[in-house]
Amino acid sequence: MPRSTAEDVDGYLAEVVEPDRLTALVRIRELCRTELADYEEVMAWGMPCYRPQGGEPEISFANQKQYISFYLMRPDVREGFEERLADQDMGKGCLRFRRTEKIDYDLVRDLLRATAAAPGEVC
Repeated sequence: MPRSTAEDVDGYLAEVVEPDRLTALVRIRELCRTELADYEEVMAWGMPCYRPQGGEPEISFANQKQYISFYLMRPDVREGFEERLADQDMGKGCLRFRRTEKIDYDLVRDLLRATAAAPGEVC
């Protein structure tokens, strides 16, 4: 999916045409909204982002051409989950889920909880 021009996350999700991808993205959004309850949901860089009130985005996700990406922009959280992330397809700051049935929603939830638990620096 090319960079979205949607004004909000509902509009972003409306652009997703693959049913399995839409289901996965909706589930990730629900986890974000639950675990990051005090965060703002915004669109930035053409994708859904979550940031502390008035702060910089700390979490984001996107529907890419070959995978769903989950961006974790807090190095302290990534370091705290180094062992659990070792077997994941990971770029510098994002998890890549190439198959929706392989998404580890428990890991996503735990990363979100760790992000919400304490403030940290964004890379």
